[in-house]
Amino acid sequence: MPAPQSLQKLPKLPFVLFVLLAAIVGGLVGGSFGLLAAPSLREPLLALVGKLPPPASTGVTVPPPVTSQTQGIAEDDQTVSVVQRSLPAVVSIVITKDLSKTAAAQPYDPLNPLAEPVPVPQGPQTIGGGSGFFVSADGLIVTNKHVVEDTEADYTVLTRDGKKLPAKVLARDPVLDLAILKVDGQNFPYLSFADAGSLKIGQTVIAIGNALDEFRDTVTKGIVSGLNRRLTADDADSQVVLEEAIQTDAAINPGNSGGPLIDLYGRVVGVNTAMSYSGQLIGFALPGTLAQRDAQQVQKTGRITRSFLGVRYLVIDEDLIKKNQLTVDHGVLIARGQDPTDLAVIPGSPADKAGLLENDIILSVNGTAIDDEHSLSALIGNFDPGATITLHIQRHGEEKDVSVTLDEYKPPTP
Repeated sequence: MPAPQSLQKLPKLPFVLFVLLAAIVGGLVGGSFGLLAAPSLREPLLALVGKLPPPASTGVTVPPPVTSQTQGIAEDDQTVSVVQRSLPAVVSIVITKDLSKTAAAQPYDPLNPLAEPVPVPQGPQTIGGGSGFFVSADGLIVTNKHVVEDTEADYTVLTRDGKKLPAKVLARDPVLDLAILKVDGQNFPYLSFADAGSLKIGQTVIAIGNALDEFRDTVTKGIVSGLNRRLTADDADSQVVLEEAIQTDAAINPGNSGGPLIDLYGRVVGVNTAMSYSGQLIGFALPGTLAQRDAQQVQKTGRITRSFLGVRYLVIDEDLIKKNQLTVDHGVLIARGQDPTDLAVIPGSPADKAGLLENDIILSVNGTAIDDEHSLSALIGNFDPGATITLHIQRHGEEKDVSVTLDEYKPPTP
């Protein structure tokens, strides 16, 4: 075994320089060990993502933080102020139910004879939750319909000051994922709604709610990523079609359902409703104007009504134009569904009575063109049942006006 090299075999350097190099090397080694060993110096999310981030490139100069009142810091001040003023109006909704009345103990399992039946808990049990917000001083609350869809459950509202108030469901929207609750009391802090048409893509918005049914008063901030989205959201037992949905990158999580999406003035621009499981930071809210309409209807009549036309249709886009050689670039084509029973025009409906036919193209409603920003269902929803409207249609290449008297929509009975 060869003897280890003696120090004399190392390059001859001045003693001071040798000591300096040794100190530098020792410092680098010790510093590296410290970074690896000290938890406080590591990114806390590394355990979640499972890998270290790439090393930072050298030579990058980090700019100083912006402190000018005209370059962004004012928005932070405004956000904090708006959130502090809005939080007292946002509530958590707790869903409870006595499961022993609707379920039996788990039956005997022949594959596992040693297992004992699991008894059903007795008395009210918490089975879910969501969010909502006051829209009047006398206790009117807006939330999502899917939060309070169980007609046999009980609902309790938790206010920010710790009060637990039993809530009554006054009305569930027959079409939209919206509902109105009521709690007894007066002088509740409440939120107001933004004007219709005031929301713009790129605008800053803030979502507030009871994230994951656990973290109350959760606040997230982002921008409006898109408007007038039409999509289908999966509920526990059904699917919900969202019309005119607002897309935002403000984080929306389970439990945020029914909470407000507000602007930097504290006005409600949307009701947080759905999130994308396949994308990151893609959430959706129903326009606040629709919730405002529901709340006003309940205040006036005690119920929510929606107008009904009675047609199935396809939105006209480039593919539909090419496929059917259409001569128009907007509107909807009245068409039957995939099931043979899904007729294009529902018998006895207002559309049927007005003489609308399959393959008619509806171009406008009372002079407003049907396009990406104005869907047919949204335009019809602006009118109360019993209203008479004018549809401009194209039939066999010729255009004409058709007068239709709308009826009240009634959900089909199961």
